[in-house]
Amino acid sequence: MRRACSETLCRMARLRPLVLLALLGLLAAGPAAARPTAAIFYYPWYGSAARDGAYLHWEQNGRQPPLDLASHYYPARGPYSSGDPKVLRAQMRDIAQAGVRQVVVSWWGWGSLEDVRLPMLLRAAKARGLDVAVHLEPYGGRTIETLADDVAHLGSLGVSDFYVYRPLDFPAADWAQLNATLVGARIFAQTTLVGYAKLGGFSGVYTYDVLQNGGSSFGRLCEEAHRAGLLCAPSVGPGYDAARATGDLRVKPRRNGLTYDAMWISALRANPDLVTITSYNEWSEGTQIEPAKPEPAAGAYLSYDGAYGRHGQAASRAYLWRTACWTAVLAGRLTRC
Repeated sequence: MRRACSETLCRMARLRPLVLLALLGLLAAGPAAARPTAAIFYYPWYGSAARDGAYLHWEQNGRQPPLDLASHYYPARGPYSSGDPKVLRAQMRDIAQAGVRQVVVSWWGWGSLEDVRLPMLLRAAKARGLDVAVHLEPYGGRTIETLADDVAHLGSLGVSDFYVYRPLDFPAADWAQLNATLVGARIFAQTTLVGYAKLGGFSGVYTYDVLQNGGSSFGRLCEEAHRAGLLCAPSVGPGYDAARATGDLRVKPRRNGLTYDAMWISALRANPDLVTITSYNEWSEGTQIEPAKPEPAAGAYLSYDGAYGRHGQAASRAYLWRTACWTAVLAGRLTRC
């Protein structure tokens, strides 16, 4: 049964067009070439029994795929393998059609599954006109010295943008020494500590965590970053719910898309250089915008039904559809969503 909107939600709906028109004016103030673009965090770590001999990541926290997954949502593609070229091509098509220009790939060190799959992903992304960046994760044995080798290795594959997760694992002085040696690479630090990022010689900052860093912090972050001469890439996302995969009971509800919209509006108000999206397919944390089954196959799974007024099959792609709208506003092709 559909319910009439509450007084608060109705007021938000009436104000939203005015807010977006104001945002568009801010974005249009600069030359077209200076407009920010969107990047999205992507995970190539999934495996299926049929293709890889075992389910990978779908089985976290004692889950038993294919019906019982480490996610509160059930993917429309089922518990797939990220090594399946057909799946990969479809995912890159999703991302390109959503107006995103950069895929930020989770990477866990040389020889890792993510490293082995990277060349195939690079080809699939290139076929869709997408740039690929790398998310340098906190793999075992990660040091400043290994990170220097990582950047050189990945740079030889054509990667020039790097996002460092948990940069505070190392002192800013150590980062400054490394970053001073890098040529032609942009290195973003996952932190709101702009002073640390500046001392470390980073190119910019991003937030990633949509639970801890809501939109209310974006204005201050970007103002401080720009004052320090750094790029600002705040991270937006539809919500967070990781209990089935990790036992984490913290939740950021999606509110049928209102959470995602609010974060986008806050990011655009902050005058970003780049908007990063958490995430395309981090199913275990419930931040994904990849299509989910409209009527989940088994268990107490959630769905996107009702997001942006969409239901059934149309709802399964609701967040990709909305992302396409927001990236069009970002690019100046639309005045509002």
